[in-house]
Amino acid sequence: MGPMLAGVDEVGRGPLAGPVVACAVIMPPNERAIPGVDDSKKLPAATRLRLAVRIRERAVCVALGAASVREIDRINIYQASVLAMRRALARLPLTPDHVVVDGNRIRTLPVPHTAVIHGDSRCYSIACASILAKVTRDRLMAALDRRHPGYCWDTNAGYTTREHVAGLASQGITAHHRRSFWRIGQLTFDFDAIVTQSDEGIEHLANLIAARAENDPQQLLA
Repeated sequence: MGPMLAGVDEVGRGPLAGPVVACAVIMPPNERAIPGVDDSKKLPAATRLRLAVRIRERAVCVALGAASVREIDRINIYQASVLAMRRALARLPLTPDHVVVDGNRIRTLPVPHTAVIHGDSRCYSIACASILAKVTRDRLMAALDRRHPGYCWDTNAGYTTREHVAGLASQGITAHHRRSFWRIGQLTFDFDAIVTQSDEGIEHLANLIAARAENDPQQLLA
C-alpha cells in the first residue's frame, strides 16, 4: 500500500452568487487512474457527472466543505475558500499521509501540504476533488434556482451571464448574492460593463447532497 494522498480543490470563487465548495478526496494509491479525469473546467457537464459517480465508487474516502455567502462577505472570498478546504479536510474519516492542493501554498491551512500550480490538470487526486466539488456546487445552485427562479442559476451556476444580469435587473438581489463583490449601483450598468469577480443553511444542503451520494453514487446523476 502506497502513501494515502488527499487531493483538495475548491470551486466557486468567481460567481456573483452562491457558496464556495471544496472537496477532499483520497484515491486508492495502488490503482490505475480513472480514464478521462481532468480539470473539471475542461469537462462537459455530462462527463463530470459520469466521472463523479466513478470517483465516489472507487475513492477510499471523500469529504466536502462549504463556506456560505454570508461568510464570503464577512471574511472575503480567499479566506472563505480556505475555510471550505479546512472543513473538507476535517471531515475526512481517515488521516492522509500528505495533502496536495491546487494553486499556491496556503499559509492558513493548518496541515502540511504541497501546492501544485494548475494542480487540477496535473495531479490526479486534485482533479478528482475538482470534479466532485464542481458537481456538488452545480447541484446546489440548481436547487437554489428552484427557490429563486429568474436568474438561471441552474445553467450559469451564479456566474455573470446575460441571463443572470437580466434577472438582477428585473428582480434585484437575493440573500444568495455576494454583496461584497460589487456595488449595488452596478445593477443598472449594461452587461458588458459588469466585471465578474448567505445562506447559513447552504453548507447543510451541501452535506445532504454529499450524504445521499455516499449512500448511493447514482444520486449524483439525479
